[in-house]
Amino acid sequence: MKGDDATLVATFLRLKREGFRPARDLILALTSDEEGGNSNGVDWLVKNHRDLIDAEFCVNADSGGGDIKNGKRVFMSVQAAEKVFLSFKLETRNPGGHSSLPIKDNAIYHLADGLSRLGKFDFPVHLFDVTRASFERMAAIYPGQLGADMKAIVQNPNDAAVVSRLSALPQYNAQLRTTCVATMLAAGHAENALPQSATATVNCRLLPVDKAQDVERTLNQVLADPQITVSVMRPPTPVPYTPINAKVLSVVTAATAGYWPGIPVIPRMDTGASDGIYLIGAGMPTYGISGIFGDEDDVRAHGRDERVLVQWFYDAVDFMYTLVTALGKGE
Repeated sequence: MKGDDATLVATFLRLKREGFRPARDLILALTSDEEGGNSNGVDWLVKNHRDLIDAEFCVNADSGGGDIKNGKRVFMSVQAAEKVFLSFKLETRNPGGHSSLPIKDNAIYHLADGLSRLGKFDFPVHLFDVTRASFERMAAIYPGQLGADMKAIVQNPNDAAVVSRLSALPQYNAQLRTTCVATMLAAGHAENALPQSATATVNCRLLPVDKAQDVERTLNQVLADPQITVSVMRPPTPVPYTPINAKVLSVVTAATAGYWPGIPVIPRMDTGASDGIYLIGAGMPTYGISGIFGDEDDVRAHGRDERVLVQWFYDAVDFMYTLVTALGKGE
């Protein structure tokens, strides 16, 4: 994200030096709601200083971007939808006792068995207009079985063999369905005592067309243990879906063609989270657009050694300048 921030700052500085006079206001806001809380980020701005950032639409550089496969640029994506972030707390309680007198009714075992069932479960495939269009366009890009499966999933989302192959690839599995995964565990209070409680955090990423209450109901059914209580850790922020602005998409397409001829532009759903949810919720359409390319087989977001190639970054600086200039001219 710091790289994307830098491309935007460099663009605004360059436009200032060149004396560029845009046809509309260009507002740069660098925020940190997703990583640092919402005490002074875009959510705070919307609630307290809407007049400073009110806009026809927003370009969010924390989403979208180019895709690289086997060292070659494959396509440029524009974020057209975003999954909903929702975490649940799973908890089991027990009277406990001394570890020298173990019993089968163990808080840790109850929770572990439930999580094991969850680990084997997949939510059903649920395509909607953005993911359907994304698979349709990517099918023409990827050769062999992968391209054939992308085409087939659009025609028949219930084809078990196709679903199985695509689900084995994390980046496509997350496009197919709502996902829930255990991310944190805590249990027990002493080495020599039976556990009185065990808790787990399960983080879900909901398709924007799925409902939180349905996901919670499904979790309870999958865990299949009345001793495991499921509670929402914080209410989800809904992300209403709006179609992409055709003018914005045309500007992105033109800028992409100017730097990387022949690279298609594909609308995609972002499986992660971004500050764009607050702007969308406030009625400002927000589109994820970044000029930085990433290797789809080497995704390091939130992992060790996040990185981009130096040349990819410098290409993104030029791309963002072209994009913002065109939008500023009202093209």
